Amino acid sequence: MIDEDLVFKALGDSSRRFLLDLLHKRDGQTLGELEWELEMTRFGVMKHLKVLEEAGLVITRWRGREKLHFLNAVPIRLIHDRWIDKYREHEVSELANLKKSLESKKWIPARKRA
Repeated sequence: MIDEDLVFKALGDSSRRFLLDLLHKRDGQTLGELEWELEMTRFGVMKHLKVLEEAGLVITRWRGREKLHFLNAVPIRLIHDRWIDKYREHEVSELANLKKSLESKKWIPARKRA
């Protein structure tokens, strides 16, 4: 079970979203590789990664002496399904109903004004 508050907190920071984007582009990066892409200290990147790990958005694996970071998109998908998709469904349904209603009416062109 995910803690939605932790996921929303983690996604609320642009640097953490950038880290997730980096991992989406190329999964399994080291701290050094991720640090290279950000304009912040190694300690700052570590703090952001810790928040992402606590939210379950990043999973780490050791390969020898290297700690690799991997994106876990499952919590984002669960947030999407719970908080975004259900609201979007209603709007799309209403737009489809409006389209049907408008298409079923006979169009009468406006008269030209003199």
